[in-house]
Amino acid sequence: MTVGINVVEVAVEVAGWVGATLILLSYGLLTTHRLVSTSPIYQWMNVIGAIGFAINGAWNHAYPSMTLNLIWLVLAVYGLTRGRRSR
Repeated sequence: MTVGINVVEVAVEVAGWVGATLILLSYGLLTTHRLVSTSPIYQWMNVIGAIGFAINGAWNHAYPSMTLNLIWLVLAVYGLTRGRRSR
């Protein structure tokens, strides 16, 4: 009996866990006042986190989660571009 590892499935799971970790970490840093919502690092953590979560949601047919994270991604990109314009 051979157990094969599906590299794509592992990558999708890793993307989901990395996404979840980044979004939670960014929120935790914001809540503890270690980051501000206008900082590029906060927005990038949310961009990358949302992409990972959206990939995982799409793969697992969790469309509400995928949609939420695509919207989260748009908001984070907006925050990044707005921050650049104001500097």
